[in-house]
Amino acid sequence: MPHLALAKQQAPYAYLKAILIMVAVGAFSLILDHWFLPKLGTLMILQLGVVMVALQGKKIPAVMAAFIGALIFNLFFIEPRYHIHMIDAEDITNMLVFLIVALLTSHLANFYRNQGEALRQAQLRSSILLSVSHDLRTPLSSIIGTLSTIQAYKEKLSQDEQSELLQAALDESHRLHTYIENLLQATKIQHGELKLLTSYQSILPVIQAVEKRFEDPRVSVEIKQPVPHVHIRSSLLEQAIYNVVDNALKYSGKASPVVIKVSGQDDYVEINIVDSGPGIPKAQHQKVFQLFYSTRQGDTGEGGTGLGLAVTAGIVKAHNGLLDIVSTTSGCTMRIRLPAAEEEQA
Repeated sequence: MPHLALAKQQAPYAYLKAILIMVAVGAFSLILDHWFLPKLGTLMILQLGVVMVALQGKKIPAVMAAFIGALIFNLFFIEPRYHIHMIDAEDITNMLVFLIVALLTSHLANFYRNQGEALRQAQLRSSILLSVSHDLRTPLSSIIGTLSTIQAYKEKLSQDEQSELLQAALDESHRLHTYIENLLQATKIQHGELKLLTSYQSILPVIQAVEKRFEDPRVSVEIKQPVPHVHIRSSLLEQAIYNVVDNALKYSGKASPVVIKVSGQDDYVEINIVDSGPGIPKAQHQKVFQLFYSTRQGDTGEGGTGLGLAVTAGIVKAHNGLLDIVSTTSGCTMRIRLPAAEEEQA
């Protein structure tokens, strides 16, 4: 249903675009006609306009462009000029040719667009399969190995050793949960199925929830009051911010702090996640937000899954916000900006 509503909203624009293209092509043909352009050349230019419209893949605007093109040709370029007369076989043939060009081109455009979409979906499924095969296997193997050790040697292990092993298994379980959640959201984003039911609220409880999830002394929060309220879906935004902080912790070193800085202006709320790691090369500033982009090669390298930042970008975009990387001399600063909400009346 959302796709149907979007198509209905875009339909008037498609018709207007078809009319404007054909009017522009017709005016161009009239200019060339004064330079003694042959009638066949004029016909080809008008048909080229029909092709331009039909390449959008929409049949009705393409057919409309064909009729406009045939009428322009008949009105301005067939003797007697400036009179519409569709009675001769040549006139009817020209109209049929315009229609055939429109229908055939729109059909081919739809065919190749569908083929491209099918290829994109196949590549997405392949990327998901490759990612799952690596990133599900690693924490699962660790969890199974840890629990197997506890089961086999529980009589010989001290209470502290058992607690340490159980904590390691729990940490891997959280890692696995985060990965599956990101994979689920990434799939929804790619298929346009991310549902956003927002509520008017403060961003601060979301920030506090993220900090609590880590329970890491390296993570700290700085809040510059006042911070306007926003319209958000808190669970999704929490996951988005969590992904950025998790990424920062992963790459900034075991002793390096990560600071979540929250501030506000009249029209937006800004969240900066600042770390003192090696930073991200400027050439990769846009690439890191692409789905499954990772510096890891196969099972080697230090790159992540290529899911976290892509999911964050999708969630922030769904909130009409902006996610980007701030240029700094050291470390990395990820900036999230969300539009401030007008105060709701009680």
